[in-house]
Amino acid sequence: MARDGAIDPLQYLRRIGLSEAPTVDVRGLELLQRAHLTAVPFENLDVYARRGVETSLDWSLPKIVERRRGGWCFELNGAFSSLLTDLGFDVRHRGATVLLQPGSGYVSHLALEVTLDVPYLVDVGFGDTFIKPLRLDLREPQDGGSGVFLITADGDFSTLFLVEEHGSHTPQYRLEPSQWHLEDFDSASERLQTDPSGSWTEKRFATRLLKSGPDRVTLLQERIKFRIDGEWTERLVAAEDWEAELSRWFGMAP
Repeated sequence: MARDGAIDPLQYLRRIGLSEAPTVDVRGLELLQRAHLTAVPFENLDVYARRGVETSLDWSLPKIVERRRGGWCFELNGAFSSLLTDLGFDVRHRGATVLLQPGSGYVSHLALEVTLDVPYLVDVGFGDTFIKPLRLDLREPQDGGSGVFLITADGDFSTLFLVEEHGSHTPQYRLEPSQWHLEDFDSASERLQTDPSGSWTEKRFATRLLKSGPDRVTLLQERIKFRIDGEWTERLVAAEDWEAELSRWFGMAP
């Protein structure tokens, strides 16, 4: 059983479409990451509706597994870290400062470090980003399953970049060197839920992989987008049709 939240790991595995636990290695880790990104959407519906969310496993595990909802990084990566630990993986919580514009200017993201033969960066709560584990000790471009990524080091800090097709590097987030605990993200969670200038509170969205990726569906405030075989298409969604699209593509209600 999970230590907090009282969720059986097998129940969690079924939630993400798996019938049994994979091997505790990088292949098994990638299988779990892709399955989670496919089954559990990155979404802000509770935050947008001002219902309030928490960082604890007592909150995130029942929400994701039993209520079959998605969430943001504190919920998704928090719950996923619990599953990985229950399956025998060595997991650490890492705090990160988001560098994508407009950026947060403070630690506002939870990512995961999973140590096997080497440490890997894993993330199921950052939207359209890498979909397979990235080596934290490697200082050269890596295939992230959905693009090419680079992790650089500056002292004890590590920065994740997306390598664009034309060769430029777009910073994603900067990792703090120390291990964090879920309660350490409480202030960031509360701040993001009450910031009227943030995208979290002003426009609702949901996104997930299709069939383990890199294909993806993203439902935004007024349109829905699909990435199929590397090509994006989109169409407008009328306000009265939004809930139907959410149900069709994400199996959720607002």
